[in-house]
Amino acid sequence: MEAVCEQLNEEKEEEVEADAAAMLWSIQEALERQTLQIGVSACGATAVVDVLKALGVEVAPEEADRCVQTRLRRNESPLPDYMLSRSEAGATHAQLIQGAQEASDGKVIGRFFHLHPRRRIRLVPWLARWIRKGAIPVATMNMQQTVPDGEEVPDAWHHQLIFGVAPHAVFMTNPLDVVSEDEVHQRLCSDSVLLVRREDVLQRVTSGCSLPDLFESQTDQRWQTLDVEGQVRRMVLEEEQEQDHPKLAHITIPAAYSSGITLFALQESDLGRELLEAPELPLL
Repeated sequence: MEAVCEQLNEEKEEEVEADAAAMLWSIQEALERQTLQIGVSACGATAVVDVLKALGVEVAPEEADRCVQTRLRRNESPLPDYMLSRSEAGATHAQLIQGAQEASDGKVIGRFFHLHPRRRIRLVPWLARWIRKGAIPVATMNMQQTVPDGEEVPDAWHHQLIFGVAPHAVFMTNPLDVVSEDEVHQRLCSDSVLLVRREDVLQRVTSGCSLPDLFESQTDQRWQTLDVEGQVRRMVLEEEQEQDHPKLAHITIPAAYSSGITLFALQESDLGRELLEAPELPLL
């Protein structure tokens, strides 16, 4: 009986592993076909180029970037405007969906699935099922999550096309990488916030800098909830007093992005209709 149970368990594990494996491209194909970053803050537009390519729609990178409407950081602006530009630099999932649709002349549609707050989902099997149906996933991730101790915190969120999954692993382009399921899931389950480095803040603090102007003009109440003005004032005070205790390495500001997965498909297809009709992922 024990031998039979063990065999059944092994067969079940094999079924689970098979259910959690699917590839759009082989690793070699991904090396040959992936598009590398096409411009500053243009990871979203870069992902759209590869989405369209995978769906048989060839579009010039410049056209994809124009359709996505990538936003840039305003590095030369005073601190308030710089901070606002940081909160929205790059693109949101909505811009990716709109950009893919426009660049493909309406042939491609996208559907975003929120993963924050945490959802009742096994990420890799869920992705594998959609990939096997022909959907093209793009992850919108907070790369400032899951940073190992001692490593530098990345400076931005990131969009990456997922070209395959295997048990407990996710394969992505730009850059070509394989990341553990747990690590990807944590990056995909993040509040919409961004960490801005201390030096990027302090070098833009001037005597004429009016922080309240930024927050009073914003309809997004998260600027007040996060007390961004207070965080900046604390940083300035730390510099003036030359205190010995640890200083703030970053300030936290609102971000325009939402963490999750966008699935793309041809609009005139059964899969396209299935995507649009699919329910939201249930909350945990």
